[in-house]
Amino acid sequence: MTPDVLAPFALAAALAAAAGLRFYGVVFFVGFLGSLGVIQLPGDLQLLTHPAIVVTSGVLFAFEFLADKVPLVDSLWDLINTFVRIPGGALLAALALANQDSGMVAAAALLGGLLAGGTHVAKMGTRATLNLSPEPVSNWLASFAEDGLGIGLLVLALAYPLGFLGVFVLLLIALVWLLSKVAGAGLRLIRRRTIVGNSN
Repeated sequence: MTPDVLAPFALAAALAAAAGLRFYGVVFFVGFLGSLGVIQLPGDLQLLTHPAIVVTSGVLFAFEFLADKVPLVDSLWDLINTFVRIPGGALLAALALANQDSGMVAAAALLGGLLAGGTHVAKMGTRATLNLSPEPVSNWLASFAEDGLGIGLLVLALAYPLGFLGVFVLLLIALVWLLSKVAGAGLRLIRRRTIVGNSN
């Protein structure tokens, strides 16, 4: 497959993965650059260049950017946005592949939601663990790292689709590993609370 053929698939994967971290930022970044003509958006992603969507997503991203830097507030924000990021990732992936047949669009939505859910849960679990620390620096570093990762995935998918797919495989491996760590930490916390509850 040529890079031109792979490009919308790479972008769909990048959008879904990044949406699990910063949905509003993803919509703003892609919509704003698309409205300026800096990037050409495949499928129905051109919808994101509408001024109302660019402005709304920009305001929400600014709020999210600040909220994500405040310990505990970030975890509350993550919890609320569970109902935004996962369906948002599914929607963005489907829009990116809107020129494909209906079966491919449906598959993109399912996989996009799954991918966004994976990055969202990994982010939420990691940040909840960091919030147990009294110092805020690690939280800030994690937040900025997430900002950079989301933008980096999008830029790579837009500029080098083939290169992105290689990085994407590594990202999936890292995501599975991180999710296993988050699940393990959650189970240990449940056991600890169960033991404490039984002792009382």
